[in-house]
Amino acid sequence: MTIRATRRVTREKRRGRVRNKISGTATCPRLNVFRSLNNIYAQVIDDETGTTLCSVSSISPELREKLASGSNTEAAKAVGELLAEKAKEKGITSVVFDRAGYLYHGRVKAVAEGARAGGLKF
Repeated sequence: MTIRATRRVTREKRRGRVRNKISGTATCPRLNVFRSLNNIYAQVIDDETGTTLCSVSSISPELREKLASGSNTEAAKAVGELLAEKAKEKGITSVVFDRAGYLYHGRVKAVAEGARAGGLKF
């Protein structure tokens, strides 16, 4: 097993442990973060109905022109702020943060800080 595969397996185990403990509801949905090599994605999910309430990524049309790169902490913070704006438009003020097995550091932390700066509480 390569190092890359080992990291992926370890993250999936960590993700499973986190997901067993948290779940999003209509009143307090789950803010999920996915970090790829070139971009970052965030979405607000209602797990009771299995629907995505709003989503933003670094390749969204609103951010694509503004960002030089989609894979840095500045892009991640912008994604968090835009997601908070979209969530507030839909009447969502508090969420549960799901880091999806990633360590709370770097881009994942920047998304959380951006969402908090935008007005979401978690």
